[in-house]
Amino acid sequence: MTHIANDPADFADEALEGFCDAYSDLVGRVEGGAIRRTSPSRPKVAVLLGGGSGHYPAFAGLIGAGFADGAVVGNIFTSPSAQQAVSVARAAESGAGVVFAYGNYAGDVMNFGVATERLRAEGIRAENVIVTDDVASAPAEESGRRRGIAGDFAVFKVMGAAAEAGADLDEVVRVGRKANDATRTMGTAFAGCTFPGAEGPLFSLPEGTMGLGLGIHGEPGLDDLPLPRAEDLGRDLVARLLNERPHGAGNRVAVILNGLGSTKAEELFVLWRTVAPLLREPGLEIVAPEVGELVTSLDMAGVSLTLMWLDGELEELWLAPAETPAYRRGAIVLSERSAPSTAPAPRAASSRATAAASAASAASQEYAAQCLAALAAAQHTLHELEPELGVLDAIAGDGDHGRGMVRGVDAAVAAATSAASAGRGAGSVLAAAGDAWADRAGGTSGVLWGAGLRAWGEKLGDEARPDDGALAAGVAAFAQRIVELGGAQPGDKTLVDALAPFAAELSSAVERGLPVREAWERAAAAADDAARATAGLRPRKGRARPLAEKSVGTPDPGAISLAAVFAAFGPELDPLTAATAAS
Repeated sequence: MTHIANDPADFADEALEGFCDAYSDLVGRVEGGAIRRTSPSRPKVAVLLGGGSGHYPAFAGLIGAGFADGAVVGNIFTSPSAQQAVSVARAAESGAGVVFAYGNYAGDVMNFGVATERLRAEGIRAENVIVTDDVASAPAEESGRRRGIAGDFAVFKVMGAAAEAGADLDEVVRVGRKANDATRTMGTAFAGCTFPGAEGPLFSLPEGTMGLGLGIHGEPGLDDLPLPRAEDLGRDLVARLLNERPHGAGNRVAVILNGLGSTKAEELFVLWRTVAPLLREPGLEIVAPEVGELVTSLDMAGVSLTLMWLDGELEELWLAPAETPAYRRGAIVLSERSAPSTAPAPRAASSRATAAASAASAASQEYAAQCLAALAAAQHTLHELEPELGVLDAIAGDGDHGRGMVRGVDAAVAAATSAASAGRGAGSVLAAAGDAWADRAGGTSGVLWGAGLRAWGEKLGDEARPDDGALAAGVAAFAQRIVELGGAQPGDKTLVDALAPFAAELSSAVERGLPVREAWERAAAAADDAARATAGLRPRKGRARPLAEKSVGTPDPGAISLAAVFAAFGPELDPLTAATAAS
């Protein structure tokens, strides 16, 4: 249970502020996260870790010499936004490029992928290393679909050491992917974790059981098994990892026995007493093991075991010195430090944005007020739905969907209000709302809703009040962009299961000549039916996929929220309705 908090919605931001103040000699706060307090004396590759909050010391606690140059920090268990990643990269980049390193989660992959494209367009070399160490989340023949959990630490450590030694971007990426290929993790949970302000944990286990195969975002395990003795648990974890030994691997291994938040050090030592001899028995040599909390999950009771098979190159990098707020090894030569780094100056508003405001027609400005009213209606709906969405998401996910949607729509309404007040047209208002939604919400739903709203706005433009066909075309652009970005199709148990029938029914009804209000009501009903029907589906995309069986019987929260938002939009977006003012 998290007892110390102010407003739970501000918990992650306030924790980051406190962290940066406590370790101000090593880290500095920048927009989107934190970076090293000192800049390199010559260009070096910036290794940037990323992911949601709640995993301390990952990710910000690993910023420092010999490790990370910065961390992109999302909300609790939520991917940071692409804008956050770009902001941190600009602040940390010193001329040799940046590499984002993160676990294999859909939101992270999307957001860091978008950030990489934007940085490359600015002339900054950017690459990605995705960690896939969790053996429980997919079979060996589908290792590219595995999640990244505590093996993150081992991969990040190798990359940070390589960059510190002066390796170029291609080399840092190569050794990071090599380390990932050599790393395997298996974990288990004894009790669920609790969000700040929540009345109960994300999931619970029957008395005397454990959840085998947990994820670090609070996802429950794949199987609930009787809680074993420490010796039996150790044998099970070791056996599962040795069965995953990489082809051609040697006998030297880096080992991490990781506590997930509320498993005490003494318990880990009891387990290590069993694990270490079992590893040595088949001839493995343990190199510089780590026993403690390195990648946590708020207050989860649980443990994971990680093995990284070493060769000469990986061992040298694993043993290299590092100095961070949460982790130190060896001695860093202090004289090599340079002057404190500074955050980049804010960029002035672009001439393109100014031109957009001046180019908006009076008719489009009127319809912009309706768009703002629609967003405000969705805001009211999502605030009411937040607890329900969290419960649905906790069945096979991390329980953050409701909170993420609320953060996103709140930011969207604020940005749309500002844009409308500045005289922007409907297209620019929706685009501004989308950008703010993606930036504030983060995660998979954040980047999808943000990109969809921007595509909708770009389709409408700022020149005229849309007719029924133009409104339907805007919704179709919203849907197309989400499918292109996320890759999901109907039947995958995602928001697309509600979005596709909505867009299809709206377009069909408008083409048949139905008034848009009636067409929208029919489309909203189709979306609601489809969203509820996702209860019978097994997820094939996203974080719920590894827990497919547990998801059956529960509708997809993304589909439910999308259907609710589009139902709320309807009364406000009719092009024939007199322009309304947002309350």
